[in-house]
Amino acid sequence: MNLLLWTGHVDESHVPVLKALKDTGFDGVEVPVFDPSDAAHYARLGGILDDLGLQRTAVALIPDEAHSPISADAGARQGGVDHLNRVIDCCEALGAQALVGPWFQPLGVFSGEGPTGEELERCAGVHRAVAQKARDAGLVCALEPLNRFECYLLNTCEQSSAYLERLNEPGFGILYDTFHANIEEKDPLAALNTAYAKGHVNHVHISENDRGTPGRGHANIRETIHALKGLGYDGWLTIEAFGKALPELAAATRVWRDFFASPEEVYTEGYSYIRQCWDEC
Repeated sequence: MNLLLWTGHVDESHVPVLKALKDTGFDGVEVPVFDPSDAAHYARLGGILDDLGLQRTAVALIPDEAHSPISADAGARQGGVDHLNRVIDCCEALGAQALVGPWFQPLGVFSGEGPTGEELERCAGVHRAVAQKARDAGLVCALEPLNRFECYLLNTCEQSSAYLERLNEPGFGILYDTFHANIEEKDPLAALNTAYAKGHVNHVHISENDRGTPGRGHANIRETIHALKGLGYDGWLTIEAFGKALPELAAATRVWRDFFASPEEVYTEGYSYIRQCWDEC
């Protein structure tokens, strides 16, 4: 379960939520690492998760243009390297298995055109600079293509696979998200199959078309889970849903109305739905 449903900074106050997720049946949680200033905080959180028996992944992003991997400004690109190195330190302290998310450009920043070869190569330079550190920390890296209303560098699996081939760093892959695929892929399942055949699918977000409770919308969640099981995927199936709890994130993801009755609905129904879909094929 992605913890962004509750907060952008998980701490001891969220232990009741973590316990409820464990009691529901979740194997682990996805922890936002948006503030990488204190690795010791994530070490303490890792201890809490260990005590609860919850595994963990981490989700990160690029905070602003001063840390942008695609910037023409070398200082901004170095800011991106420094930011990601701090994120990796926090992930290692947390005991995270994977570092996922759109950590290739700031959200909501556009050039008015599609990505250029120069931008892609600048981004690859930043990712190459942190790739060994991520491997040393035991992290699987999964870059998340987002829909065109949130970013422009990577929107589809095909674009993301081409970027991975350009990057050519072991351990990097794609985060396949059913919400974004529902918008950007002409055939979401074909895109998934193609990326998987290339060995590029490292992580999966189960997210409904309205960002609400999985199974209550029209995203191809059941079909995606069936396809993944048939392909032999045995990685994370992480629920991602957004509400209005985080004003900055709500603004970035265009959330201004409620998509579910309660967070409990999302994680209890969502867990049951994923389990049902997995078990029925």
